[in-house]
Amino acid sequence: MRERLWRLITRWAVSAGALWVASVVVRGIDFDGWEAVLAAAAIFTAVALLVRPLAMRLAWPVRCLTLGLFTWVVSAGMLALTAWLSGQLGVGFQVDGVVAAFVGALIVGLASFLFEWILR
Repeated sequence: MRERLWRLITRWAVSAGALWVASVVVRGIDFDGWEAVLAAAAIFTAVALLVRPLAMRLAWPVRCLTLGLFTWVVSAGMLALTAWLSGQLGVGFQVDGVVAAFVGALIVGLASFLFEWILR
């Protein structure tokens, strides 16, 4: 139980760092302060744990046809869903447009990979 909690906290912290990096690198991804980064990271972590596995399973045929490239579309959708949920909950996190979502998904994925690699 304790190990799962630490894994969840680590995932949230990695998500916060990755979303912050994406906001610095990508024009169109914006936060309204550090509180918004932490809240959006919590929403992003919840979306990644609850929605992403279902989306990946449903997109399996298309992912096979595109040799896995559709995974990037799913990731961009998860980032856009996080921005939409943030707006509904009053969290200051915005993703402006499809291009920002796609590039942001790429940056978030790379930054998450690097942060997790450093933590191990």
